[in-house]
Amino acid sequence: MPVNGGVLQGRESEVVAGVHPQLFIGGKWRDAEGQKTFAVEDPSTGETIAHVADASVADGRAALDAAVEAQSDWARTPPRERGEILRKAFELITARADDLALLMTLEMGKPLSESKAEIAYGAEFFRWFSEEAVRINGRYAVAPNGATRLLTLKQPVGPCLMITPWNFPLAMGTRKIGPAIAAGCTMVVKPAGLTPLTMLALADLLTEAGLPEGVLNVVTTSSTGEVMEPLIRDPRLRKLTFTGSTPVGRKLIEQSAEGILRVSMELGGNAPFLVFEDADLDKAVDGAMLAKMRNVGEACTAANRFLVHESVADEFGRRLAERMGAMSIGRGSEDGVEVGPLVEGKARDKVAELVSDAVETGATVLTGGEVPDGPGYFYPPTVLAGVSPDAQVFREEIFGPVAPVFTFSSDEEAIRMANDTEYGLVAYAFTESLARAVRVYEGLETGMVGINQGVVSNPAAPFGGVKASGFGREGGAEGIDEYLEVKYVGLAL
Repeated sequence: MPVNGGVLQGRESEVVAGVHPQLFIGGKWRDAEGQKTFAVEDPSTGETIAHVADASVADGRAALDAAVEAQSDWARTPPRERGEILRKAFELITARADDLALLMTLEMGKPLSESKAEIAYGAEFFRWFSEEAVRINGRYAVAPNGATRLLTLKQPVGPCLMITPWNFPLAMGTRKIGPAIAAGCTMVVKPAGLTPLTMLALADLLTEAGLPEGVLNVVTTSSTGEVMEPLIRDPRLRKLTFTGSTPVGRKLIEQSAEGILRVSMELGGNAPFLVFEDADLDKAVDGAMLAKMRNVGEACTAANRFLVHESVADEFGRRLAERMGAMSIGRGSEDGVEVGPLVEGKARDKVAELVSDAVETGATVLTGGEVPDGPGYFYPPTVLAGVSPDAQVFREEIFGPVAPVFTFSSDEEAIRMANDTEYGLVAYAFTESLARAVRVYEGLETGMVGINQGVVSNPAAPFGGVKASGFGREGGAEGIDEYLEVKYVGLAL
């Protein structure tokens, strides 16, 4: 793999060099058509750390060919065997967590502690679905008239296309790959061009775990739309799953309509974080740090709007600013760093634009708010007080370490403000009243709610949203159903 001399040192260079930079199709590593490649950057420095294969339309079609060819045999593979492969992969990921975490940090920028947490979280999807593989059940019933027997069974939906984002390079893959393997589906995975290395490493690891040729195919490309659209329109494809922005999701849904594909979409968010007047502020600030600063704020589940009761807003803002302002910023692979860079320059520019707009509409900067000098795409943890609902940050997903604080005066106003968005992925609420908590989580228009906690993601729970945040669920007992079709058999006696 070509590595820019002098950018990576020692173990960093070894970890990157250990990744196959090619396409993974039909169980084989191969160059892209014309041996085309594209660069992968370290967002801490803006320097190129690797080049990976840049797939063409023909390469994408070859990956689908391999998935289609492998589908029948894989669907007939006993569930226990499929589960054991996932269990072995879970163990391999766990054993190699340090190398995988460093690789992720180098291509995505997050601190090593964050990468290690993602490795542990992502691996759990393989363990969870290794256990679900043997629990794919049907049912048997007697027809009301007694003349026939009603049987249902669940069968794999067939070849799947998975398009994963850059912000969680491992977990967003394992969350889709795990249930597909458990259900008996083959797949083509297209990782984000900004962070392809982790997925390539995962493909190698799954091969070592015993996954047969053609079940998993990985296509890296800088021309996602051009390469993926023919696959989406190919009648052999039976499912499309995507995690990413709502505008891209809408376009993919339109393309999927031609083939009447099974579709699951995990799209954008605009998560409200509600702090009521009876909240334990220590808990609320701790929860805010998790909900906002996990993954440097580059998460669809990140708290985007802090809606705080007017009686505690000043105190909450002060405490949050103290905590966020004290965080150490730097290259994610360095010891003690808590805040890494954003993933690319345009992401940082967007965050800076949102902060400037908030200030222009009346917000006060309590900490941060200025782009630092030097290389890399850094933006400091920032807290804004007295933010107007007219500011762009009330409507748009920030995807960065910025916490805008808005105020409300009643429970009804808080719920109304929380729901005043096209998105509906997740919400957080802090209150010591059980009755209020019930009213709030029943009233919120989101697919997930965290009560007195700043993280809701759990492999054992269904992850997904409503409204413009998408449809379908990943994880939990519900996650495998996205990869299964129900067949009904009427048996006459």
